[in-house]
Amino acid sequence: MYLKELSITGFKSFAKKGELEFSAPITAIVGPNGSGKSNVAESFRFVLGEQSVKSMRGKRGEDLIWGGSAQVARGNRASVTITLDNSNKVFPLDFSEIKIERVVHRDGQNEYILNGSTVRLKDIQELLASANIGSTGHHIISQGEADRILTANPKERREMIEDALGLKIYQYKRQEAERKLTKTVENVAQVESLRREAAPHLKYLEKQVQKIEKSLQLQEQLKAVYAEYLRREDIYIAFHYDRLTTARRIPQAELEGVTAALAAAKKTLQASESNQDSEQLIKLQEAVQQALHDRQVAEREFSKCEGQIALLERRVAEQERRSKTVEGKAIPYADIAALIKDIEQQVSKVVQKDEVTFLQRALSDIVHRLKLFIERSSAATDTTSEFDIKELRRLKEEIEKLAIRVADAQGKETRARKVYGEMEEQRVKEATDGREAERAVFRLVGEQRELETQLERIDRELAILDRDRNEFKRELQEAVALLGRAAAAYYEYLIVDSAGASVAEETVVQEDRETQRARRHELEKLKIRLEELGIGATDEVIKEYNDAKERDAFLAHEIADLESSISKLRELITELDAKLEEQFVVGIKKISLEFNRFFTLMFGGGEAELVTVTTKTRASEDELTEEGEIEEKKEEGIELVAKLPNKRVKGLEMLSGGERALTSIALIFAMSQVNPPPFIILDETDAALDEANSRRYGDMIEALSKKSQLILITHNRETMSRAGILYGVTMAGDGISKLLSVKLDEAVAVAK
Repeated sequence: MYLKELSITGFKSFAKKGELEFSAPITAIVGPNGSGKSNVAESFRFVLGEQSVKSMRGKRGEDLIWGGSAQVARGNRASVTITLDNSNKVFPLDFSEIKIERVVHRDGQNEYILNGSTVRLKDIQELLASANIGSTGHHIISQGEADRILTANPKERREMIEDALGLKIYQYKRQEAERKLTKTVENVAQVESLRREAAPHLKYLEKQVQKIEKSLQLQEQLKAVYAEYLRREDIYIAFHYDRLTTARRIPQAELEGVTAALAAAKKTLQASESNQDSEQLIKLQEAVQQALHDRQVAEREFSKCEGQIALLERRVAEQERRSKTVEGKAIPYADIAALIKDIEQQVSKVVQKDEVTFLQRALSDIVHRLKLFIERSSAATDTTSEFDIKELRRLKEEIEKLAIRVADAQGKETRARKVYGEMEEQRVKEATDGREAERAVFRLVGEQRELETQLERIDRELAILDRDRNEFKRELQEAVALLGRAAAAYYEYLIVDSAGASVAEETVVQEDRETQRARRHELEKLKIRLEELGIGATDEVIKEYNDAKERDAFLAHEIADLESSISKLRELITELDAKLEEQFVVGIKKISLEFNRFFTLMFGGGEAELVTVTTKTRASEDELTEEGEIEEKKEEGIELVAKLPNKRVKGLEMLSGGERALTSIALIFAMSQVNPPPFIILDETDAALDEANSRRYGDMIEALSKKSQLILITHNRETMSRAGILYGVTMAGDGISKLLSVKLDEAVAVAK
């Protein structure tokens, strides 16, 4: 048993939860018209992923939810859960039991839940397709759809038969392969587009890298020439600088000695000259007189300051003595004048009033003001005394400075007199040394000129060498700018000759300078060529080129992988098409044979078969040809051919209702026999059968129940008698469908 249980909650008329257990090969669902029997079949369609609400007798998703009644409010959601047995691993899941639940909400939102996990509709469809439960619903025949397979067009009929043959899983795989193929082709186009967009930049970078490679070659050549040039120049400058500085040191020392001796001789010669001695004696005598005059001036100023200090000291002492008595207080004239002015103004105001009372008051006020003035004047400090004290302090500071000045003037006078005396003593001695000094001056001047000439020659060579050194530094800086740190390693360069032997430093310093200038000229030419290439940040360009090249190689590899995937997908599609065609051809033959057998059994004779036909249909406007014309498409379908016994019927549309029902039942049973689905649901497919055909129908469903579980919705007693479990559907006044169940096998045992 594959189908174990069905649970319905809020679906259509099942407002409350209803559960159906399927433990028998044949389960019958019975009940009066309008009780909700067909809602059970539609709940199967719903939970198995049916997307057409119309096929479930509705217009919108909310039509599938309990709409409410006078007694029970409407629901917000409907859910159906089906439980399938997977102990034989019919379904490709590692579960012994599979629960599929579908929930629909008022807003039309659907949820699909597989064993408690939310999944996609596609996952449900692929899982069911693996067990021959397809989307065409060939295994679920709802009320009034018994002859649906007869009225379907050849293409739809082919789809139903393919579904019955279990080819849907291959079609899903083919559709998935086509989807992947389309996506892969789009990816190839995108990657090729990216590669085309990057190609010009890559080509530009490649040219830049070629320039850089030339630049690097020039840099290597420039590095070698630079290293030899700088190394030779460094050796030459260092050697000759040491040589010249050493050669200059001896004549410089000799010149300093000669210059000192010449200065002494000249001094002696000048001292011996009488006119110069007289002038010097006169200057010394004038210096003595000036020092004497300065000392006298300083002493006079010192004495004057002493007198002023004594006078101020006496005045300050007198003022201190007088300040101790009131009579001796001095009042400033300005204060007295201000007082008199105030009194005159007050008297003038009183006189104008011409009243005795005002006069008496004014006199009393004047007396009071005079007393206050005297009191303030007695308490005031004498400003003259303060000024004298400040002046006395200043004079004492000045006399200290004058004392120092007098001492300095006395010292200068003493020194001037001493120098004048010594000059008088040397005057006689210098007269005898003058002649010898004159001869020495002539000799030393000649030596000085010779040494200066020698030093000038060395200095000229050093100046030239200093210019070469500056040029060397400039070239080194330029080399570092062009070559980086590699230029600074010139001192490690080993100079070799044409034979490869190392060259000694003595040979380098003796080389003709024209040869070195030729090397520098070669350097300039290389630098110009390097500058013409115009290469800047080479590392960044090379890195960008390598990145672009790697990306292009990656894209090329991606294209190759995608093209390989396209090839494999096309091969897979071809294989799936071949397998579909092969299994369809084999399956259609089997179904045709079974159809003929069931048809003969139903009608007691006659013939029936399935025929493959090709039909032409007009393509949609989106599928126009290059000329803009609508192309006709060829599609393969299935036609039914039925020949009734004792009748000449040329088409299915000429069959009666019962004959159509028997024919469709024969085909449905034939399809189920060839590749049996786990379960089949038939909703009143036996309604149009008479008693004899009902018995044949009962025999066929018993035979069919050995391969598939059958859920039959019926009013036929013969059909009910073949069921192991009987469910009754009732509906009370509240409009809610309820379930009642009877296990007939147990009931028969109890009855016996």
